[in-house]
Amino acid sequence: MSRQVVRSSKFRHVFGQPAKADQCYEDVRVSQTTWDSGFCAVNPKFVALICEASGGGAFLVLPLGKTGRVDKNVPMVCGHTAPVLDIAWCPHNDNVIASGSEDCTVMVWEIPDGGLVLPLREPVVTLEGHTKRVGIVSWHPTAQNVLLSAGCDNVILVWDVGTGEAVLTLGPDVHPDTIYSVDWSRDGTLICTSCRDKRVRIIEPRKGTIVAEKDRPHEGTRPVHAVFVSDGKILTTGFSRMSERQVALWDTKHLEEPLSLQELDTSSGVLLPFFDPDTNIVYLCGKGDSSIRYFEITSEAPFLHYLSMFSSKESQRGMGYMPKRGLEVNKCEIARFYKLHERRCEPIAMTVPRKSDLFQEDLYPPTAGPDPALTAEEWLGGRDASPLLISLKDGYVPPKSRELRVHRGLDTGRRRAAPEASGTPSSDAVSRLEEEMKKLQATVQELQKRLDRLEETVQAK
Repeated sequence: MSRQVVRSSKFRHVFGQPAKADQCYEDVRVSQTTWDSGFCAVNPKFVALICEASGGGAFLVLPLGKTGRVDKNVPMVCGHTAPVLDIAWCPHNDNVIASGSEDCTVMVWEIPDGGLVLPLREPVVTLEGHTKRVGIVSWHPTAQNVLLSAGCDNVILVWDVGTGEAVLTLGPDVHPDTIYSVDWSRDGTLICTSCRDKRVRIIEPRKGTIVAEKDRPHEGTRPVHAVFVSDGKILTTGFSRMSERQVALWDTKHLEEPLSLQELDTSSGVLLPFFDPDTNIVYLCGKGDSSIRYFEITSEAPFLHYLSMFSSKESQRGMGYMPKRGLEVNKCEIARFYKLHERRCEPIAMTVPRKSDLFQEDLYPPTAGPDPALTAEEWLGGRDASPLLISLKDGYVPPKSRELRVHRGLDTGRRRAAPEASGTPSSDAVSRLEEEMKKLQATVQELQKRLDRLEETVQAK
């Protein structure tokens, strides 16, 4: 009688724990727009959600600790003239966020510490170059102020945010149809894209050359998403010819056959992959699903190992993923997701069960820190560098807020100049504004109570 040997892994018992009701963000109107992005972006300071907005596009930015019911009059970032489709926090500045919209523009915003006290309508810089809606924005992982955007004009633009100019262009000759996903490699030398023409491409963006290409990684007609994982591999999610959802792992040097291909279920939602390079775990979140599946990637066959699945009753409209430096290491938390419901944002902690409260070095190797390894000029000049790593042993201490500087020379006609020249209010002025806002809110609440009492009196008579 043969005995099956269970594979040894420290992540075999990872479990998901949703936050309690008072730790959720209640009464937020999540966007109803049909688009396959996460609609949520998180960093150690803020959570940002794309919301429904009348007469334009808006997204909400809240300090992480500001949980509970969100006031319906809370100030938003509302500079776009059409719905926002994607948002992304800068990995090197926790106060800077980029947004792509149906109005064909990319805007970069600077959020003050403590969050917004007034609606933010003026971006630090507006990046104009796409002729159709912009559905993907993604920051370079190691070079400062380098931002990628992909639009429905089948064009990928790489911007130097410091100058407000598009420095690299990958035109429709590279992608002849709609671009579904774009992902940077860990050191930012390559990008991996999936396209409606059913091809996954690995591209060197500075040269504009296709390094490798795979036709039909999945046989189905639904969108494919692709991300870089460890050791030069890529992971794709897609659909079979029978509309079954699949996940596949590929070696970029040998794309003829997948290293691993697994069929999951017959749901229709597109699977969004989130990869953690520190633990080699990939999490799959489907829009419209009520579950998060997670797999471990190893260097030996069968390469892709199913770990477990977190399930809940309500389906998700979107998902945000916290960088490793924003996690609680004393609770053995290895990932945290921010699940968007129709009117709520719910944090979900992924935890490895351990008895000890001491720092677990095997769970937390040095991780990517907030400092850039290169300037935009160095990267564009051909230099490459891996992320600058930090230890989480004593907890993450965020650096002082950095100001985003934009040098535009004489081109100041239509776009806003550098923040230092725009009369940015001092901290005292901001404090006074916050006090005034609190007084105004208290007055409005008192007037609302009086109005309610008056209505009750009229109805009684």
